[in-house]
Amino acid sequence: MIAKIEGKLEKLNSHTALIQIGGISYEVMLPGYCVNQLADKIGSEISLCTMQYFEGSPGGGNLIPRLVGFLNDDERNFFTKYTSVKGIGIKKGLKSLTLPIETIAAAIENNDEKTITSLAGIGKRMANQIIAELKGKVAAFAAEHAISAQQRHPFRPFQAEALEILIAWGERRNETIELIELAEKKHPDVKSAEELVPLVYRLKQGVEV
Repeated sequence: MIAKIEGKLEKLNSHTALIQIGGISYEVMLPGYCVNQLADKIGSEISLCTMQYFEGSPGGGNLIPRLVGFLNDDERNFFTKYTSVKGIGIKKGLKSLTLPIETIAAAIENNDEKTITSLAGIGKRMANQIIAELKGKVAAFAAEHAISAQQRHPFRPFQAEALEILIAWGERRNETIELIELAEKKHPDVKSAEELVPLVYRLKQGVEV
């Protein structure tokens, strides 16, 4: 199996990349979020983790080898789990992944049907199927979502304390992080978890504060 490919990004469209290695150009299928992240890399050297599959039916005698590319091993591993869900094949999986995988994983772990149904080609029934089959299996990928959010805006000790309290009370981690960040913008004078926790609940409920 071809597990990695390095070369010049020659061309990029909505579903595939053309990567030149010496005198040969390889077509690599990409998920939507990956296309977005590579948009400014045309003409540059890139590296993709890849997986190979054969398109077509063995009975028809017309199997076509395809390469699928990802930015790192974690994304490839998530895709393997994601496409194990009944009703999601390689092509549908690639088309639907329009958000970063850590965001999708966090939505799965948090029963966030709204985010899942925002993916291309994923309706309510399929979203529930994805959550039912993958919840508890993608927590490690979901953790990256929370880590990246906190790296963008590191929490102070009282904010981290409030986050853990709210999670212990059943709140969703990624949503709570965003609400804590919003609370700080609206009320920079808040300095304790005791003040912050009820403020987050009011923001969640849409109460003007």
